[in-house]
Amino acid sequence: MSTTTPISVVVKLSQPIQRTAGPITELTLRKPATGELRGLKLMDVMQMDVNALSVLLPRIAQPTITKADIDAMDLADITELGVEVIGFFSQPVSPAPAPTA
Repeated sequence: MSTTTPISVVVKLSQPIQRTAGPITELTLRKPATGELRGLKLMDVMQMDVNALSVLLPRIAQPTITKADIDAMDLADITELGVEVIGFFSQPVSPAPAPTA
């Protein structure tokens, strides 16, 4: 039996994104496909570079957000989103095999 990395995660925002239809209080991030990393350096994403996150997050977030939304985002929120993005790149952890007698 093996475990896998999550396909999506929900992040509650400490400072909602204001929209005319109402505030966005949480974002669902889905695991990026290889094509969604186009034009980005993987090392920049892994280091939570704000410029890299401002390109990647609009590609993988629901509801859809813009670079302007990210530029106005609270630092704690962009940090939490970056941590969750990094989690998509970690290797799945398999449980240790049971000892045999």
